[in-house]
Amino acid sequence: MFVLRLVNCAVVAVGITAAAGGVPSRRSEPAAPVDALAWLAGCLEMRSGTFVVEEYRMRPRGGSMLGMSRTTSAKGLVEYELTLIRERDGRLEYEAHPSGQAVTVFRAVAATADSAVFSAPEHDYPQVVGYRRVGTDSVIAWIDGTSRGKQRRIEFPYQRVACSA
Repeated sequence: MFVLRLVNCAVVAVGITAAAGGVPSRRSEPAAPVDALAWLAGCLEMRSGTFVVEEYRMRPRGGSMLGMSRTTSAKGLVEYELTLIRERDGRLEYEAHPSGQAVTVFRAVAATADSAVFSAPEHDYPQVVGYRRVGTDSVIAWIDGTSRGKQRRIEFPYQRVACSA
């Protein structure tokens, strides 16, 4: 089963010093459409019984956001996932690499300052992956689509947490 991971990652930035005067270089990159999803960056967590889902996503840079997640239970690692949000051919994509499954690419059908929805109609399940920001401290993520002939939607309520090493 494919499970959405709203993944977040801590980043260590290295300053580049200009040769003349030792002033840090501040080259500005043109804004990429992925920049509108900066609200997804950081660390999120969801707990349900003994299950804990940790989500880490890097902030936008170079037109991309990289992320990872880990789901654990009292028995240990349940699953993990690596994700990439990027612009390709003028559209945002969400590329999911879930543990033990093939890579799936979802294309954005909506991306705003508070929500993002990605679709892959040809995928078995889910066909839709979505995120909605709720205030400053939480995000609702969901997967949606048809599974075994039945419509199915699963929501993931995440709380923003401090990133730790």
